[in-house]
Amino acid sequence: MSEAPREIEALIDLMARIPGLGPRSARRAVLHLIKRRGALLSPLGQAMLAVAETARECLNCGNVGTTDICDICNAEKRATGEICVVEDVADLWAMERSGVFRGRYHVLGGTLSALDAVGPEELRIPRLISRLKTESIEEVILALNATVDGQTTAHYIADQIGDGVRVTSLAQGVPIGGELDYLDDGTISAALRARKSF
Repeated sequence: MSEAPREIEALIDLMARIPGLGPRSARRAVLHLIKRRGALLSPLGQAMLAVAETARECLNCGNVGTTDICDICNAEKRATGEICVVEDVADLWAMERSGVFRGRYHVLGGTLSALDAVGPEELRIPRLISRLKTESIEEVILALNATVDGQTTAHYIADQIGDGVRVTSLAQGVPIGGELDYLDDGTISAALRARKSF
């Protein structure tokens, strides 16, 4: 016999699919939400519905926003001639939290991986190369995770860019095997300031 009604079990099952939440954590979270139904559950449901209806990927860089072109791409003051290439939106948001980088971004949507059959066409690498030709880019900062796939992707992108555009990567402070989303703001700031030629 089920411990909870079908509707509540369905919510627990969905919550358990969220990264960082397993079945037990999801069950505790749902019980907490139910106890605080007016203060948490209803507003959370409304906020999730609003995001489900309005969220979309920026057609230019791949960031998540509520318009076809995100605020960062639309900001003229961010047209600095620099593009920071990141693996996913969480990495872009981590860079933004540091408050150091004031240029534009490009979200790849993953990294190259022969094992997972992820090639350049499955990522936004062709779109990046196209942007270099149309946006007067002088520097590409490769802020990819310090993993084997991240570094393979960085080398591939550097080869595709060729001469004429400076290619740099994050420097000290980013540990091998580390992921940007888990780094503190000071580490990201130091790594961005100390970037080096790739």
